[in-house]
Amino acid sequence: MIRRVLGLAAAAITLAGAAGCGSPGSGPDGPASAADGGTTRVKVGIIPIVDVAPLYLGRKKGFFGDRGIEVEAVAAQGGAAIVPSVLSGQFQFGFSNTTSLMIAQVKGVPVKSVANGAASNGRVGADVTCVGVAKDSPVKSAKDLAGRTVAVNALRNIGDTTVREAVRADGGDPSEVEFAEIPFDQMPAALADGRVDAAWMGEPAQTIAKAQGARVIASPFAQTDPALTVATYFTSTRLQQENPELVEDFGAAMTESLRYATAHPDEARQVLTEYTKISAEVRENLVLPAWPAEVDMASLEKLARLSEEDGLFGENGEQLDLQALFG
Repeated sequence: MIRRVLGLAAAAITLAGAAGCGSPGSGPDGPASAADGGTTRVKVGIIPIVDVAPLYLGRKKGFFGDRGIEVEAVAAQGGAAIVPSVLSGQFQFGFSNTTSLMIAQVKGVPVKSVANGAASNGRVGADVTCVGVAKDSPVKSAKDLAGRTVAVNALRNIGDTTVREAVRADGGDPSEVEFAEIPFDQMPAALADGRVDAAWMGEPAQTIAKAQGARVIASPFAQTDPALTVATYFTSTRLQQENPELVEDFGAAMTESLRYATAHPDEARQVLTEYTKISAEVRENLVLPAWPAEVDMASLEKLARLSEEDGLFGENGEQLDLQALFG
């Protein structure tokens, strides 16, 4: 049984501690302090999708600089790849879907969330991720995905888990869905070329695919839980122990960035030009996630249960402590 020590229904994680394996003051991979004013330079592993817009916006608005932090964002394919880079000290912080962090914790990996990242906006048919199919596909709804191949950016993770839940809720057999690992930016082409029957896409991939004629047949995040906490920013426990002030300041700056992005969606769209190559039309039409300042612990409870049912935790599921990880 999964051990869940919950406390409040929604846990604030603005100043939560976390840490990385590399020593923060030594070695080429630790955070570096510049001579001019003691600015600390940190690398943050991210996925180049709309969800991380608040990080870039907060950097632009000076929320990190005001706290003496200089952020370098480094792109990766998914949270599963970012976790080991944080542990090795290559990155001091990372952006990861919450399933990857749960899997890491049950494997004994010393990771800890320090700020919220992104959440479902709760709108079925217009959420930040979707399952799209070709215009002439016989697939009409999620249950029709049984016996077909769906692209996800990472196998055995939040994508296939929530897609299975959407299929289950629609009356289909989730065990009959096949998954193929394809980067988000390659999914519209894979769908158009018929290499997969469907694709679970984030933004801007889903807006690009829809412009090419793709149809949305499911919104797995919103259908799993309309308030689903999708991703958070994290570090490893050693960095928290060795440099708690840096971790606290990063978390505070990130939370300020989330609140600003929520209040200024047009600026959040505009900042996408700094890390994606999309047209102005796509930028204006893409769907934004929710950027709450706090995680929704009830939604993580459900996601943990589904992940356990999918066997993602192996025999160590009883070691999952959501409060310790996200609280």
